[in-house]
Amino acid sequence: MQAETYQVTADELRQFVERIERLEQEKKDIADQIKEVFAESKSRGFDAKALKSIISLRKKDKDQLAEEEAVLELYKEALGMV
Repeated sequence: MQAETYQVTADELRQFVERIERLEQEKKDIADQIKEVFAESKSRGFDAKALKSIISLRKKDKDQLAEEEAVLELYKEALGMV
């Protein structure tokens, strides 16, 4: 009985590992595609760092973004950067 339980557990474990491996490969493929889009945008004259910042900003809630911008402006003023 114990060997049978082990076999089922081993099969289940193998399935989880294989699913994770497939997902990791998909994640790598998507990361490669994103790199290609950034390279394409760079070749068209766009700044990758600015694009990444815009993408990050678009992910944020409007209220969260407004608060962060207000704090940033306050700090810049305090340091005489404005």
